[in-house]
Amino acid sequence: MEQGIQPLNPIAIDLGPIQVHWYGLIIGFGVLLGLIIALRESERRGLEKEIFTDLILFAVPIAIISARIYYVIFQWEYYSQNPGDIIKIWNGGIAIHGALIGSVLTAIVFAKVKKVSFWKLVDIAAPSLLLGQAIGRWGNFMNQEAHGGEVTRSFLENNMHLPEFIINQMYINGTYYHPTFLYESIWNILGVIILLSLRKVNLRRGELFLTYVIWYSIGRYFIEGLRTDSLMLTESLRIAQVISIVLVVVAIALVVYRRVRGHADKRYLDA
Repeated sequence: MEQGIQPLNPIAIDLGPIQVHWYGLIIGFGVLLGLIIALRESERRGLEKEIFTDLILFAVPIAIISARIYYVIFQWEYYSQNPGDIIKIWNGGIAIHGALIGSVLTAIVFAKVKKVSFWKLVDIAAPSLLLGQAIGRWGNFMNQEAHGGEVTRSFLENNMHLPEFIINQMYINGTYYHPTFLYESIWNILGVIILLSLRKVNLRRGELFLTYVIWYSIGRYFIEGLRTDSLMLTESLRIAQVISIVLVVVAIALVVYRRVRGHADKRYLDA
């Protein structure tokens, strides 16, 4: 390690047997901020104020569990030999695609029980989801994970003009790496701005959420190609890239299908 460079401590609070990791705190902050934004918008869209607080009570734990299950399944060779590590989510290993699957399934059931439009719910939640993902990537930063391939310090400092604290945190075991967490965070923040702008365009119901799926998937596809810790389907096929392509195709198909079949007559700003 270069002299004087020390990684940031991934533990925020250490009380002996109780340790609070930055990873969990950052993800929690992302969820909270996303919830606040969704609550304000749901009230403007005429939904009960409690609808998203009720939804999040189910969606967050299910999303975390499904995200972990997704990750463990594709890393089963390791976890089958180390079952005690399965619950150690504070060390990382939460797959966003797994979280998305769990969240969507929860929202479908929740919408049916509450007798509200699923598409209305997810349209309102879309910017919050993407913002939560943008913030959550900084948890990966604190854990020095989800990074890309090797680069030089000069690339980070002179080409990218990154602040010192990011450059130093990207110095891992004697090597500097692409800050892919940062690339995805910036991509997602740009997506949030686009989604918030599209609210005023008054897209057809469901299309704001499907735009979120398309935007995130396109960014994830290219950024995933830089990463060194990808879950692999085969030696050369990255699972996240395959899922991203599938999601883009499915989202576009749903936009076309719902319009052709008359399932998207209502618009975002409709009551």
